[in-house]
Amino acid sequence: MNTKALEKVALSVRSLSMDAIQKANSGHPGLPLGAAELGAILYGEILRHDPSDPAWVDRDRFVLSAGHGSMFLYSLLHMSGYPITLDDIKSFRQIGSPCAGHPEYGAAPGIETTTGPLGQGIATAVGMAIAESYLASRFNTPAHQIINHYTYTLVGDGCLQEGVAAESSSLAGHLKLGKLIAFYDSNKITIDGSTDLSFTEDVAKRYEAYGWQVLKGSMYNFDEIASLVAQAKAETNKPSLIILTSIIGKGAPNKQGNHSVHGAPLGADEIAAARKALGIPGDFYVAPEAVEYFAAKRQEWKKTRTEWQAQFEAWSRANPDKRSEWDAYFSSTPKPFTPPSFALGEKIATRTASNKVLVEAARGIPNLVGGSADLQSPNAVALPEVGVFSPANRNGRYIHFGIREFGMAAISNGIQLHGGLRAFCATFLVFADYLRPALRLSALMKQPVIYVLTHDSIYIGEDGPTHQPVEHLASLRAIPNVRVLRPADAEETALAWTMALERTDGPTVLALTRQNVPVFAKADPDWQETIRTGAYIVKKSSGTPDVVLIATGSEVSLALAAAEKIQGKQVQVVSMISRELFEQQPEAVQNAIVPSGVRRVVVEAGSRMGWEGWAKREDILSVDRFGESGPGDKVAEHLGFTVDALVSIINRA
Repeated sequence: MNTKALEKVALSVRSLSMDAIQKANSGHPGLPLGAAELGAILYGEILRHDPSDPAWVDRDRFVLSAGHGSMFLYSLLHMSGYPITLDDIKSFRQIGSPCAGHPEYGAAPGIETTTGPLGQGIATAVGMAIAESYLASRFNTPAHQIINHYTYTLVGDGCLQEGVAAESSSLAGHLKLGKLIAFYDSNKITIDGSTDLSFTEDVAKRYEAYGWQVLKGSMYNFDEIASLVAQAKAETNKPSLIILTSIIGKGAPNKQGNHSVHGAPLGADEIAAARKALGIPGDFYVAPEAVEYFAAKRQEWKKTRTEWQAQFEAWSRANPDKRSEWDAYFSSTPKPFTPPSFALGEKIATRTASNKVLVEAARGIPNLVGGSADLQSPNAVALPEVGVFSPANRNGRYIHFGIREFGMAAISNGIQLHGGLRAFCATFLVFADYLRPALRLSALMKQPVIYVLTHDSIYIGEDGPTHQPVEHLASLRAIPNVRVLRPADAEETALAWTMALERTDGPTVLALTRQNVPVFAKADPDWQETIRTGAYIVKKSSGTPDVVLIATGSEVSLALAAAEKIQGKQVQVVSMISRELFEQQPEAVQNAIVPSGVRRVVVEAGSRMGWEGWAKREDILSVDRFGESGPGDKVAEHLGFTVDALVSIINRA
């Protein structure tokens, strides 16, 4: 290990970081200055990677959970050979730069995930480690270890105060993810000041209680860090937390160790003082020794990856069936499956229909993995044929996430981001409140995680207003790039799963009923294709309709019942499985299903928010208050959510 060169790499991290942040007049210099030595040895000696092939399947993953310190990552990606230029760094935090304020997945190769919302990074890393462990079990043979990499993450005090870090770390310890290694930048400083203001717990003991190996050392001793990583790798039955004592903003002589260096530029005077103290000759300085060091390293990394490629090809020749399965796992085209059929008039909850579809999907799609937040039976996501992922069975495809909705969703992002697997997770719709920040990142990163959210309305009944979602459909639809599908019967549920699995550019929410709903006749003979627009005609009027009745989910049955009671008006009933998808369609498509100039009435057992663009306020039957505890039909009647109430609205004009 060339410690002299690593010192120059660390020096260059400090130089690039403080100058980029100063030029942008915003950013967080504390972490990159304080953890520069870790970055140097991590990217120079520890990570198994190849910048010339950043998508290499068997590369080590690194997640900067403390994403505010993004210049730490950009500096190291630039020096080690990823396509981030010095000009990119000079445009840090500017529109169009891959060097955004916080790391953004897809902005540049080498950025493994979007981070910044504290705690989600380590949770995502847990998902990546799960994926590695599963794929290794699935594809490795005694002769060829083609999946054999580590997941590393850098966390700070802020990450470890967030509940999502606790949720995911607890599960990681339970699952004995021995190839997950977290570095803890322990500088005891957050934005407001010393961590003593609010955080005096013993983190080491907490992580030991989770089932982690806990190791301790200095951020500034290369040999010690290398030794600690070796110890972490030697412990195969526990994830490892390596606590590295550090000084925030190290190298800035008048500000280091102070909370003022966390999230603001150093200022011209302090940068001048830092350059003098560190021996930096000018701005955006990269030491020649660092350049030479990484140039040599790139040859080593490429050789390692080429050797892996040869091993992979030998494995492929020796295991043609496994190679065929590998290709299916890593294909960009979703594998089709045959969903079950349902009988007209059959009464079945859409959550139950969903389980029948999911079982078939899991049979046909071998890399479909997921689970629920301790609600396997209520969410109806049991997969008895695929086994449970556990320390004893890394080949299981069902994950018991425990009562950890936020952690579950962030872990699912990690599974999806890793590659090779298709992730789903499940809970009650009302508990989308717990997982929303991770769903938002699914959407931001365009990751096609499937969210199975059951018990979707007041009709769940006796559990009462704490469990009866009212505002949740509206709130999920408000997140850009989230596709909410609320199927109206079992047949629609099968198509909803198909649509969700076909989607590759963002997450899909399946909002499903607890109560039984009938399978109804569809007027549109091509409804299975038309539904992909987001809506289709269930009951067609004779000639131009007087009223178009728009409904979603279980309320389509209510709408059909109301339409049967209307006299003297032509009523057309439309099932709008996805409002946001339908709103993306060309005007001609929309008018073919919901004609312009025709009165519209909307019915949905949730907040009216967002429906005002489709109907006048007085023409919307909605639920805009919290529910009540009681049988579902009685709750609906109590709230005035009935067929007669809908008929009254239709007949009003």
